[in-house]
Amino acid sequence: MKKNLDKSEREQLAALQAMADDEIDTHDIPEAPEANWDHAHRPGLYKPLKKSVTMRLDLDVIAWFKEHSDGGYQTEINRTLRKHMLRHEARVSRKSPNGTQHRAST
Repeated sequence: MKKNLDKSEREQLAALQAMADDEIDTHDIPEAPEANWDHAHRPGLYKPLKKSVTMRLDLDVIAWFKEHSDGGYQTEINRTLRKHMLRHEARVSRKSPNGTQHRAST
């Protein structure tokens, strides 16, 4: 949620942005120990593109996802479809050279 800044706050932010890093007083902020960075990593840059679609789903399916979803039922439906897709892809990639498929254990 973005907070609307008043004129004074916008002016303070503009002044901070105009300052060089070494001009900003950070004496009251403790330095982070090097050990804090031992397990640090940058998050992946992958963010799937989204496309809005219209599809017909059974009412009971929609009701179930709405009831069991914390982050929004459409997000949960997408997550469920992605899991199904990845399981299918894993099975397809495990086919042997002679064309028989080795079933993945579930």
